[in-house]
Amino acid sequence: MSTHRFAVNVTPKPGILDPQGVAVERALPALGFEGASDVHVGRLVELDVADASQLDEMCRRLLANPLVEDYEIQYL
Repeated sequence: MSTHRFAVNVTPKPGILDPQGVAVERALPALGFEGASDVHVGRLVELDVADASQLDEMCRRLLANPLVEDYEIQYL
């Protein structure tokens, strides 16, 4: 059975509190890096699937929380 490689990029929805993003944004100037703002931390999930038509359902049921996260599927 043939599989295809995909990447799912999961990010917080606009307006949702992102404590990790805030922590990174605050830490950057302390490390000497200026000018970064509106930092958001997400996650990247890469997977091989045989049936790409199931990807959206996988994201909605497990890989992302659709109430507070957006996701984007990319064929690799």
